Amino acid sequence: MSPRTLYRRIALAEVVSWALLLSGMFLKYVTTTTDLGVKVFGMIHGVVFIAFCLLTVLVSVNQRWTCRQTMLGLASAVPPFLTVWFERRMERAGALEGGWRLGHADARPEGRVERVLHLLLARPVVAVAVGLVAVTALTGLALVVGPPVGGQG
Repeated sequence: MSPRTLYRRIALAEVVSWALLLSGMFLKYVTTTTDLGVKVFGMIHGVVFIAFCLLTVLVSVNQRWTCRQTMLGLASAVPPFLTVWFERRMERAGALEGGWRLGHADARPEGRVERVLHLLLARPVVAVAVGLVAVTALTGLALVVGPPVGGQG
């Protein structure tokens, strides 16, 4: 799967998870009928948010985005529905063109981060496993740290 396709899918998943979480928040805070939506969709959104951020960093390394582009990509995950806007902006700019540059055997990775990405892309099954472990670990850390300030309502 190309960086463009993977990034488009995770950006869309992040938007859908935001919509579900906002629906749950409506039920909890406006109709005061149930908080189940916030509990379930909050967890889903948190997992997808973390996955989007990790993938943003990986794609930015592979596609050689500027620091500004990478930071804007990470920031786009915070307000609702901005990830698709950012993905489309990067698509129009040509910043999602091509395949996994570091996935080829003859790739010349520069620096530690590119070397790690090169090793992962050479072994897709391992890359998926490492990604799942990373998302799980970061989700666990987020659960230990607790909800954002004011999120206890």
